[in-house]
Amino acid sequence: MNIGMKKTLAMSFDDALTKVPEALKSEGFGVLTEIDVQKTLAQKLQVSFRKYRILGACNPTLAHRALSTEIDAGVMLPCNVILYERDDGRTVVNIVDPLQTLARESAPLEAIAKEARELLERALQQLG
Repeated sequence: MNIGMKKTLAMSFDDALTKVPEALKSEGFGVLTEIDVQKTLAQKLQVSFRKYRILGACNPTLAHRALSTEIDAGVMLPCNVILYERDDGRTVVNIVDPLQTLARESAPLEAIAKEARELLERALQQLG
């Protein structure tokens, strides 16, 4: 299954964790939340897991337009961006594709989702 917009980077997880928010910021997105999955699983389940983060990225202008169009659009916000370390030391970045969400069910929301997708794709391209 092809979920999101994915890119494998020839850089360490820690380097990617620095560069991804910068790339998002250059396209008008800020990181509102950060979940350290590795740490959470260790604390809650006492299991070992690879380096894995979930970032909640938001473009305030697009979020405002989406919420003004459909108040329930908030269930699709913020845009999730995941980073995880592969066994070979490279890092995968996968960004939600706004067109793979319920936005495709509404023409006004789809237009906003297309714009968000373009910006997120540009951020992903900046990573190499």
